[in-house]
Amino acid sequence: MVRVLVIQNTPGGGPGRLGDWLREEGLELDVVHAYGGSPLPENLAGHQAVVFLGGGYMPDADERAPWLAPGRALVTEALETGVPVLGICLGAQLLAYVAGGTVRAEHGGPEAGSTPLTLRAEAAGDLLFHRLPTELNAIEHRVDAITELPPGAAWLAQSERCPVQAFRVGEHAWGVQFHPEATPGHVSRWDRDALRRQGFDQDELVHTAERDEPASTAAWHELVRRFATFVRTTAEAPRADLRGDGRADTAPA
Repeated sequence: MVRVLVIQNTPGGGPGRLGDWLREEGLELDVVHAYGGSPLPENLAGHQAVVFLGGGYMPDADERAPWLAPGRALVTEALETGVPVLGICLGAQLLAYVAGGTVRAEHGGPEAGSTPLTLRAEAAGDLLFHRLPTELNAIEHRVDAITELPPGAAWLAQSERCPVQAFRVGEHAWGVQFHPEATPGHVSRWDRDALRRQGFDQDELVHTAERDEPASTAAWHELVRRFATFVRTTAEAPRADLRGDGRADTAPA
């Protein structure tokens, strides 16, 4: 059985459809509600992948979110041992942080709702992003930003307001600033007044997300399917026999 550790940082920030997609591919999810005091495991024994979800924290905000320190330790262990990682929003920032990148609070213009993304040339050779549309949309809810990638990281996608939207660290760890698990329903439940203060109209955001939903769902479902396939492959094959370099020529179509 292939088990995925899922770290949830806020009550409303669960895996959503991403969890459904992973289960469709035969993976078992252990969702830890870290925000509620559920302890993280001491190590990754028994887990073949890590999904670190989003939340309104900086990756080193240990006083506000004391589970982030053990979370960073688990992501570091994954980087050192070859366990696949998918970091989303805060999870992407934490991945960048532990790998030697830089994250800044409230940096640049905020992003909310369905946001245009552009895949960079490096994405064409990436296991998760290859052959996805070059121009596509994803739901965002962001004020903080990764401002410097870790040394050697592959820069995969960008947006107008946030250059680092997706990246890969090493051979098996991906970070995405956007929310592949989110739907227009999530946007409709966000704080209307907070969005207005940032310059967004919630009704317009919901309408745009609904318009973009079919194409974005197809893209992100495929990305998650590829991640699940990679997780199964790394779990089932001896580590020494795996190329596992995150490049498209090792991936299924």
